[in-house]
Amino acid sequence: MTIRLLKRKTCVPVLRTWTRSLNFPGFREFCETQGDRLLHCMSQIMQHHGCRSHMRDQNKLTGLEERFDLVVDSNDVILERVGILLDDAAGVNRSQQPIMPAGFQPPKIVVSSWNRKGADSGRSETFRLLHAKNIVRPQLKFKEKVDNSNTPFIPNIFVKPNAIKPLSSYFTNKQIRRERPEDLDVPAALADFIHQQRTQEHVEDMFAHPYQYELDHLTIPERLLSKPEPQMYKPMAETKCSFINVLEDLVALNEKLCQVTEFAVDLEHHSYRSFLGLTCLMQISTREEDFIIDTLELRSEMYVLNEAFTDPSIVKVFHGADSDIEWLQKDLGLYVVNVFDTHQASRALNLARHSLDHLLKNICNVDSDKRYQLADWRIRPLPDEMFQYARADTHYLLYIYDCLRVDLLDFNHGQPGLLQCVWNKSKDISLKKYVKPIFTEESYLELQRKQKKSFNTQQLAAFRLLYAWRDKLARLEDESTGYVLPNHMMIKISEELPKEPQGIIACCNPVPPLVRQQVNELHLLVQQARDMPLLKAEVVAQQKGLTPIKKPEVTLFGPHDTSKVSEGDFPLYSPHELPTKQGMLFSDDDQGMEVDVRNMTGLVAQAKITLFEEAETEDDQTLTVAQQKAGRIVESFQNPFRMYLPSSDVHVNTNAKFDPSTKIYEISKRWKLQSIEQQQNELDAKRKAKEEAKESAKKLAEEKKKAKQNYQESLQNVATVRQQAAEESAKAGGKKRERVASEVGESTPKPSKKTKSVEKPQEKDPADFKPFDYNQSNLKVFAGAKSKGGTHFDPNRQSHDPKRKKNPKGQKSNVCAGNRSMSYLPEKSDRGFRHNWPKR
Repeated sequence: MTIRLLKRKTCVPVLRTWTRSLNFPGFREFCETQGDRLLHCMSQIMQHHGCRSHMRDQNKLTGLEERFDLVVDSNDVILERVGILLDDAAGVNRSQQPIMPAGFQPPKIVVSSWNRKGADSGRSETFRLLHAKNIVRPQLKFKEKVDNSNTPFIPNIFVKPNAIKPLSSYFTNKQIRRERPEDLDVPAALADFIHQQRTQEHVEDMFAHPYQYELDHLTIPERLLSKPEPQMYKPMAETKCSFINVLEDLVALNEKLCQVTEFAVDLEHHSYRSFLGLTCLMQISTREEDFIIDTLELRSEMYVLNEAFTDPSIVKVFHGADSDIEWLQKDLGLYVVNVFDTHQASRALNLARHSLDHLLKNICNVDSDKRYQLADWRIRPLPDEMFQYARADTHYLLYIYDCLRVDLLDFNHGQPGLLQCVWNKSKDISLKKYVKPIFTEESYLELQRKQKKSFNTQQLAAFRLLYAWRDKLARLEDESTGYVLPNHMMIKISEELPKEPQGIIACCNPVPPLVRQQVNELHLLVQQARDMPLLKAEVVAQQKGLTPIKKPEVTLFGPHDTSKVSEGDFPLYSPHELPTKQGMLFSDDDQGMEVDVRNMTGLVAQAKITLFEEAETEDDQTLTVAQQKAGRIVESFQNPFRMYLPSSDVHVNTNAKFDPSTKIYEISKRWKLQSIEQQQNELDAKRKAKEEAKESAKKLAEEKKKAKQNYQESLQNVATVRQQAAEESAKAGGKKRERVASEVGESTPKPSKKTKSVEKPQEKDPADFKPFDYNQSNLKVFAGAKSKGGTHFDPNRQSHDPKRKKNPKGQKSNVCAGNRSMSYLPEKSDRGFRHNWPKR
């Protein structure tokens, strides 16, 4: 086809328009041929979807428009069907009614595009989503009520067949303790715990595995480690299958199982309409016969099978026994000894897939029918399709068990090591104990971690309250948490925090029945969460110590590259304690700094050269006038990046510093460019200044003390004024007082000027004393100096001053100046004074 196109292209000239190209016969013939092929394909697609497909209408007037309308209509039909199938796959199509039990109405098939499986006949097969909507809850018929209390699980066993170590007295006396009248209004597990504290029984006996000792001392016989001969299974049509729902048939089954050497076991479980789940069906297959047991009807009598299940000489074959072992303990009180798990054998052989479907296809060449995988196994009577599906799970399992043992020995070159490893892993699975889900105050954190959601404090509080409400209601109503409020709806309500009850309903599609009933209570919980202060959940968790900040193990990024690290990975440092590393641009001496880089989540460096670095302040006395002027000009410029730098002058709210949603938090995280060397220099300078101030203060105190001592010594032998007056009076009276001689070596201090001025009158004769005449003194000294050019009032000067200028025109003289008081002369006032500045 490509060669023919190239040949036709060479013979067709290059033309610009389509109409001119159609003038060439070869090109026109080729276009018509390809157009017919496309119309034929479109007609087949439209016929497949049930649309009109008359695409070959040759009417030139209306043919084109009709064909175009047919294409549009067909596309609408196809796209509408695609939308319906997508809604079915997502589970949002509510037009399909669930299938009721066979006793109420015939079953229907819900078609889903995601689970189609092509069959050999060419027709598509689909899963059957059987859901018992109006069925009576089987929990109401149980003799022993389901214990959904928030207490640990205690094994439900009181008889221990095939025991090497006898059963604890706690379990053997369980029937007697049930009749205690003092514990009727408390849960069974709590009542047992209270009684145990009263009687001082051992706590280990309550929660230990009853067959722990037997499983620890279990030895695999040699016949199970040797190469077997696979025994082919019987066809299902030739194999008898019995449905057991009465106690007599169950006892007969136990006798049959005790006579065989191996049998296969499987369980069908339902967990949507029960808090802990229900084991609805048990399938057991031997080499000759199949059995299906109604465990809902025989729930309290299933302990009879412990005689066969705990016999170490009988092999119990499971596929994926991890959940089955726990379900047997929880609902039926059954324990298993000597288990072989075909899932563990498949993993040991490194098969492509480890499912039972894969083993059935590769070993038995049987295509398993999984159309009833999502069925509700509580339906009674059990439909025939579900009966056959449950039977097929164990019918071929013993033959698979033989083939896997052969493959394990061949894979290990005939050595039993690999087979022994599978037996040991299967024994470890049988040692598992069922653990009841216990609600704690931090249980919601595990779900939040799995969902990988980040909440603030209000959303986290709503999530915590909704989680507690859901758990409490699910235990009370014996419904699963997914039925009460699914996880995605609970997260949606926590994120949106609706203000009205209608908002809670809008967050759920479809609305769970219990949510619609309890919507007012949910609204109160959401309102309680909205009253919480709004902070980042990560900061709150860090303050409480619940979720520590995770640091990256390897930081492969540059000094300023924070794209690979979240904001929560940076430690919170103040500007003065920020660990930094000095950035060196042109220098290599970087060895003076020692920074612990291992404790730093990111490398914070400071630039060596900055445009707006603050200049060091120098003493103005050492700078010239030009330098001081230049410094003032530089100080007038503002740093354009000052708004991004942390400021110590601005008051910052404490909550804003720790709230990652604020700008201040981001700035304090990002702009950390202060170096350790600069901080150390500032600290050293402050320390030196303090030491110098202390030394100078100490020296000044010593000098003051020494001067005080010298002054006191100089005043010891100096006579006071009173002493001098006493001496003068003594001289005047004729009594001459002898001076006391000073001690040897003591020098008389020189008198000061004041002393000399006082001693001068002592030389004069007291008889020549004359009182001073104050009339001869010049009192003008006390009047003070006259101010030059003063504007104070002086009547003598005002009238006789020839230099006094006349008042200019338009100005009045100060007539009231003479009324001023002459007792107080005010200072010179510059108010209204006009300065005569020099002109340029």
